[in-house]
Amino acid sequence: MIRIQSLYKSFKGQKVFSDLNLDIPEGGITVIIGPSGTGKSVLMKHILGLIRPDSGSILINGRDVTVLKEVDLKDVRKEFGVCFQDAALFDSMTVGENVAFPYTIHTRLSKEEITREVARLLRDVGLSGIEGKMPSQLSGGMKKRVGLARALALDPRFIFFDEPTSGLDPVISRAINMLICEVQRKTGGTFLVISHDIQGALEMADYMAMLYQGGVAFEGVPEKFRTTSDPLITQYIHGDVEGPISPID
Repeated sequence: MIRIQSLYKSFKGQKVFSDLNLDIPEGGITVIIGPSGTGKSVLMKHILGLIRPDSGSILINGRDVTVLKEVDLKDVRKEFGVCFQDAALFDSMTVGENVAFPYTIHTRLSKEEITREVARLLRDVGLSGIEGKMPSQLSGGMKKRVGLARALALDPRFIFFDEPTSGLDPVISRAINMLICEVQRKTGGTFLVISHDIQGALEMADYMAMLYQGGVAFEGVPEKFRTTSDPLITQYIHGDVEGPISPID
């Protein structure tokens, strides 16, 4: 479990988190939703130790990452795979080299062993045989899949997804969401998904949380989100202009 307790953070006087508390259950898919600017991606960076809070704690396997030294954070980060919003592939590397990157940095596997691992990971995301292609030759959906394959390298316990369906059409978006579910069931890992895709979130999440005005406004299983009468949640789910969420915030 990842446990976030009494998290406070502001940038240049602008409050982002104010007493944010959230438990991310182990071994499932937790989806974080919320209006733009509520700190969803910032929260992910806090968990990874890329940003330090003003106060509060983030416990991963009982260790508070907010107080760890950089050398200890590196050990913790080895347990994480991250799929960035734009896939963040290295443009000068082939697909195979991109997926192999974590192995070349963190292991002493032979070239042959790495080649086999890369082929396995690409097969798992439905992209067998494209090791020699460059990122510029791939569609948006293919780049997302390659990013997932790279995130799966080293068999991490936790995988984070930052807007995995951003910029994709509805058909490809659903295919990506289904792939995330399939991979989670296969690996049993703990997945955290940052998303604006509310319908996709309701379909794939085991647990959900909505960030709003510095804290967790609502959390629970997807059915709780579907059936609530909370005006904040119903406005967000249905995309209504009228409601507690101002469209110009």
